[in-house]
Amino acid sequence: MAGTDEKRAENVDAGLRLMAVHAHPDDESSKGAATMARYVAEGHEVMVVTCTGGEAGSVLNPAMDRPEVHENMTQIRREEMARAAKILGVRHRWLGFVDSGLPEGDPPPPLPEDCFASIPLDEPVARLVEVMREFRPHVVVTYDENGGYPHPDHIRCHEVSMAAYDVVADPDSHPDAGEPWQPLKLYYGHGFSRAKFEGFHEALISRNLDSPFEEWLKHWDPNRPDVMERVTTRVPCPDYFEVRDDALRAHATQIDPNSRWFAVPLDVQREVWPTEEYELVRSLVDTTLPEDDLFAGVRERVTT
Repeated sequence: MAGTDEKRAENVDAGLRLMAVHAHPDDESSKGAATMARYVAEGHEVMVVTCTGGEAGSVLNPAMDRPEVHENMTQIRREEMARAAKILGVRHRWLGFVDSGLPEGDPPPPLPEDCFASIPLDEPVARLVEVMREFRPHVVVTYDENGGYPHPDHIRCHEVSMAAYDVVADPDSHPDAGEPWQPLKLYYGHGFSRAKFEGFHEALISRNLDSPFEEWLKHWDPNRPDVMERVTTRVPCPDYFEVRDDALRAHATQIDPNSRWFAVPLDVQREVWPTEEYELVRSLVDTTLPEDDLFAGVRERVTT
């Protein structure tokens, strides 16, 4: 694997480059994985940056809820991430920070002092700037201002990604972090759409199949806007849903293979919702909305 990474590094200018910045291991497989697998298959370079080790994650798969798993969570989650990256065909980099956990209570308890969401912002920004300058992505994907959902690490991932994107091309910012580089586009990834779940629910019911979405939709806040109102870009990637699911299953501590992640048959998914969704936030290239390609406008800029 190391030899493959070295070869890819030598040829980093050969194609277009996409970087996806995530909070924890498994986020890359549950958010935009089919898109990444598609671009890898098309010959482009894709790098996943994981901000934390996911050490504080709960064991969500009953089959993995064993003492030896809890005792070795850090190492197991690293091994899971390595397997998922191999399945997706992406390069991977740990940013190296400690999982903040998801505080529970009213009011919630304070976060640990040394965790990702508590440390000064400049430290993770400097590290991400260095990785960006090394990989030189044309496109960056991260979370929106709500983190996709309000986990402190997801919100901090957004803050770090935006701050790094804004300074990575500035030679006076982090001068020891490598040669400046200007990414051309930045997106927020969006996945939890009411319209999507309604489509799946109706398709399952019409086929006389059980739907796991009925209760979820019943309790959906009607005043909560659907993220589809923000989506600018829908990337067709139905041929890579199976790769996505294999990558998800690689995160065995987090993903129960009998869970709702896999409740909708792939043929139904391909028929009802064959895309993954994004919101274009920054662009230095000309593009026409709506898009169906994260590299729209970038291809023309790079090839000319």
